[in-house]
Amino acid sequence: MVELSPEFIPGGMVSKGDLLLRIDPSDFENAVSISNSELLQKEALWEIEQARQRLAVKELEMLEDTIDDTNRGLVLREPQIASIKAEMAAAKASLERAQLDLDRTEVTAPFDAQILTQSVNIGSQVRPGDELARLIGVDEYWIMAAVPIRTLRWIQFPKTNDDGTSTEGSKVILRNTDAWGPDAQREGRVARLIGTLDQQTRLARVLITVADPLGRESDAPPLILDTLIETQIEGKEINDVIRMPRDYVRDQDTVWVMKEEQLEIRETQVVFRDAEYAYIREGIEEGEDIVTTTLATVADGVGLRKITDDEVESEETVDSDETEETTE
Repeated sequence: MVELSPEFIPGGMVSKGDLLLRIDPSDFENAVSISNSELLQKEALWEIEQARQRLAVKELEMLEDTIDDTNRGLVLREPQIASIKAEMAAAKASLERAQLDLDRTEVTAPFDAQILTQSVNIGSQVRPGDELARLIGVDEYWIMAAVPIRTLRWIQFPKTNDDGTSTEGSKVILRNTDAWGPDAQREGRVARLIGTLDQQTRLARVLITVADPLGRESDAPPLILDTLIETQIEGKEINDVIRMPRDYVRDQDTVWVMKEEQLEIRETQVVFRDAEYAYIREGIEEGEDIVTTTLATVADGVGLRKITDDEVESEETVDSDETEETTE
């Protein structure tokens, strides 16, 4: 190894085509010279053999009646011509291979990349197949997210529509509080569904792509390889639903409703749940009174009454006074 780029260090950034390192080219230059000389020799022999064939043609014209078809090719030196052509082709291939080996003494970046590991230094001896470095492309990173199977129908995957237009995958908000702080975030897109479940968690796996992952073209915080990251996938729009805190949905997706000061236990159709809310399509209507407190007796027809804010404050004051008296 005779030369290394200043950026050829872990964490270094290189662009496509940038020189990373150079291997001593001396032996490879000699191989090119030898192969080139061999090719020139074969080309000279080709010229000589063609001249001999031209003479043979003239001789054949004089002996046309005495030479049969079997010997005609021998007289025209066709075997020698074929042999020289094959030797020339082999010499050209040898020269091309030697030139390719010489070109490979200069190792360039195959794409815009970041250097992850460096395995050689100036003076290192390398052989074919040795690892010189590890690079990672910086145009786009992939994130593998695990999601419950029941949520897949709400995720938009990229597709080509019948009219030829394309639909993007769902938007994904990425957060890494430890590395970026509580307020910073990145944006990605759902790219595709991985075809198998995670063998341990039995969750579906979704591939997310993030452009400009290192934030080189913006002020976005950089992604760090092999770290855990929080993903929030934007689902498809749900129409004609009522959203309520999921704690208000009771066992078997029932909701307690107060109607005419009596309890009604309603069966509902919950189409989706997230961490905070349940989204209900059937079973309740907007404007109905939902029972949010815990009841001692739960049955249809149980009498109920609303507690106003003033009553709540009054009860809190009484409880506070009683506590103070007990303490004394």
